[in-house]
Amino acid sequence: MNRNFNEWLNKFKSSISNYTYYVDFEKIYKSAEKYKVELNILNSLIGSKDIEKEFENIIIKYPETLEVIPLLLAVRSNEIFVKDNMDEYLFTFNKLVYSIGDYVKFMRETGLFELLQNHIINNLYDYVLGVEVGLDSNGRKNRGGHLMEDLVESYIIKAGYKKNIDYFKEMYLSDIEKRWNLDLSAMSGNNISTKRFDFVIKTENQVYVIETNFYASGGSKLNETARSYKMLAEESKKVNGVTFIWCTDGQGWMSARKNLEETFNELETIYNIDDLDNGVLSNLEW
Repeated sequence: MNRNFNEWLNKFKSSISNYTYYVDFEKIYKSAEKYKVELNILNSLIGSKDIEKEFENIIIKYPETLEVIPLLLAVRSNEIFVKDNMDEYLFTFNKLVYSIGDYVKFMRETGLFELLQNHIINNLYDYVLGVEVGLDSNGRKNRGGHLMEDLVESYIIKAGYKKNIDYFKEMYLSDIEKRWNLDLSAMSGNNISTKRFDFVIKTENQVYVIETNFYASGGSKLNETARSYKMLAEESKKVNGVTFIWCTDGQGWMSARKNLEETFNELETIYNIDDLDNGVLSNLEW
């Protein structure tokens, strides 16, 4: 089948984001709820007239409240490094490693005491929900990858394949070899690679190994991705009964179109979402 690369590329989509892509609220509520008691204890510092003394008393009586301090600074760690003039500190918040006075200074110098004492916020639980929303935006990249996987899986199911019967998720190359008694050393660098495929479809006479990704924005990684999949396409041709399929899409490829075109010319089974819409997975060789 002769395909025109430019026509194919022009059908790439700008986004596949669904409603839950932007913020995972279920995860956020769970994270905030985990520290609800400690946050409510620290709420007593809001508007305090003697915040440093009251903070000391809280840490002595409820040392577990120390664990939420990094989260108030949008840090997911129980350690925070600070350089103070000629001195260096590695504050830990699962236990006291310095004097309480040092932790008081930490609260003062980072601005947390000002945040609490001057009523800039009214409730730490609500504040942490906001912090969690900000931190969760970092997870969009992973969710974007899963969105493409979920989308491709929906087309696999639509094509009539059944999970764990004739299609499988996240299979390592070594597991594919064992399950169907194949020699995939040509695709694994003589068993050096620990390659894992997003999906594997098994028909009567063929094993289809599938990779999926979606790139909404460009970057140097895309050139390397295209080159590596071109190499994988070449290697897969050396193995009888195995076909490599790459499902990719996204406007990010516009910045790496040259490398993608090289892979397109080498790999007949490179598909975009438009191809999937047109039922390409329903026409696989059995």
